[in-house]
Amino acid sequence: MQDPEVRAAEQLLAPAHSVLVISHVRPDGDGIGSLLAFTLLMQAAGKRVFPVLADGAPDRFGYLPGAESILHAPTEKPDLIVAVDCSDLGRLGLSEEQLGGRPDLSFDHHATNTYFAGVNIVVPAAAATAEVLYDFASAVGFRIDTAVATCLLTGLVTDTVGFRTENVTPKVLRLAATLVERGAPLAEVYDRGLNRRSIPAARFWGRGLSSLGWDDGIAWASLTEADRRAAGYVGSDDADLINLLTTLDGALVALVFVEQPGGRVKVSWRSAAGVDVARLAQAFGGGGHEPAAGAVIDGALDQVRTQVLSTTRSFLHTSLGPHA
Repeated sequence: MQDPEVRAAEQLLAPAHSVLVISHVRPDGDGIGSLLAFTLLMQAAGKRVFPVLADGAPDRFGYLPGAESILHAPTEKPDLIVAVDCSDLGRLGLSEEQLGGRPDLSFDHHATNTYFAGVNIVVPAAAATAEVLYDFASAVGFRIDTAVATCLLTGLVTDTVGFRTENVTPKVLRLAATLVERGAPLAEVYDRGLNRRSIPAARFWGRGLSSLGWDDGIAWASLTEADRRAAGYVGSDDADLINLLTTLDGALVALVFVEQPGGRVKVSWRSAAGVDVARLAQAFGGGGHEPAAGAVIDGALDQVRTQVLSTTRSFLHTSLGPHA
């Protein structure tokens, strides 16, 4: 994080009386945790804050302080718009007109960030946007209380899948310890953020696992709209099935294809070390990180799956050579 960026962000925040904070569609723990952490920091600074998620917050993150205050859309035009954990403008899920303008400030850690805001604090080396926010808050002297620490720890734990990803450094582990020292409940965050599943989510997993495919280090599963209805699952995501597929012995790349309304398919990639799936996602108009990426692709499920698997096989062969 560069000092000029920090100073520019401070200059934006200081005169603002009202702040809209927004994260990406289909929000994950880092998106929601960062959104609420920044909301709490701004409220403590005496500002009126409007936390917005176009898709709302998943029920399993209801334990986070301030989760009940999240809006689906702005209720008034703010002085300042801040985006967190979002790599490009389109992933916010709301137009500039709906937001009341273009984001003035962005905090993120995605390597594929398009620098769409007026001031962009983007740190690709960070394990989570929560880490970026902690460093910013520390640099400007914001107080990290128990509520903020809980939100930040949620972002850190979920985006590293319980500190299991390649970007977990000694700094990340020291940060986690600091947040626990500030009162964040690690056991609850781990359980609610990673482990807890609803019965409909478990049924959704079952339908996805029945479609499990495997080919030379690539594991995949597909979920249809009919699967969602049969399971009673209300989310538009894969209920984190992708993280289960990454645990399969020999899996170099895992994918989940989730049919969406309107003839689109959400594709999630996860990879072993040394396979940059963000490049794959970018080829389909998406983005993410080297080990975790996603895209939403127009087309029928079978068509998209065939195309994406073919591209993934070719990419893997080019990147790693023959393997088995």
